[in-house]
Amino acid sequence: MSELISNPDLCIDCMKCERNCPQNAIRVDEGIPLFCMHCTPEKAPCLNICPEEAIEELGGAIVINKDKCIGCGMCRDVCPIGAISMDEIGIAQKCDLCVNEDAQQCVEYCPTNALISNSKEIVSAKQEKIASELKRLKGIM
Repeated sequence: MSELISNPDLCIDCMKCERNCPQNAIRVDEGIPLFCMHCTPEKAPCLNICPEEAIEELGGAIVINKDKCIGCGMCRDVCPIGAISMDEIGIAQKCDLCVNEDAQQCVEYCPTNALISNSKEIVSAKQEKIASELKRLKGIM
């Protein structure tokens, strides 16, 4: 499963993620990239409220089937973080983790790695930091 994780400490408000998102589904607010969190299907408010079952889970991503969407806006209204908007013709749109792209565009264009697509990168960086600190402490003792 692909992920999308942000590190607001690295965000420089360049807005490249916003400009390059094919779904126009990410925005930066005061240095914090905001996007769909892709809740688990049983807990996804948008998926569970859609009267047409136009929102579905696809490879770990919660996606909107535009052919089924009737533009009622219920998904937009129930999303706790405001990650769903309506496009110019009234169809719901949100981050789909670039399931139809070779790579996540927001991650590809982020110059500071404030957006990454794999939590293993974060875990690895933390492990390296802890190992380094333990070596330092061992040298002191």
